[in-house]
Amino acid sequence: MPLYFLLMFAIVLLDQLVKILVVANIPLNTSIPFVPGILSLAHIRNYGAAWSMLIGQRWFFLVISIVALVIMAYMFKKLWHNWPYALGLSLLIGGTVGNLLDRIRLGYVIDMFATDFINFPIFNVADSALTIGVIIILIAMLKEDIK
Repeated sequence: MPLYFLLMFAIVLLDQLVKILVVANIPLNTSIPFVPGILSLAHIRNYGAAWSMLIGQRWFFLVISIVALVIMAYMFKKLWHNWPYALGLSLLIGGTVGNLLDRIRLGYVIDMFATDFINFPIFNVADSALTIGVIIILIAMLKEDIK
């Protein structure tokens, strides 16, 4: 179980470190190529959710994030012995905390990864952890249904 908490902490730490580096080195609303034609590093403020939905609803996102963390903590306590669920929930908790810290501290979330080969919303480390966590949990659920 300590390994899962270490993963949660590592996600939050990496997310916040990358955001600090981006803010310090990339001017706001600009991007620089990282892997030409594939990925750029940007400095964007996201006042909403994915695709900038619900812009300006800071308190809504704060409340939803806290409620989600309570539910995920309960599920983690219940399922920590089932490694796919524990891994997925660890990623979800770390990602949620990473973005929640931005919302509390700044009032917005800093995003930085821009895909150059497809029109996709700019995202961050926390968003990546959230997406991977959801995929792992969905795979675990599908595998259980197949049995």
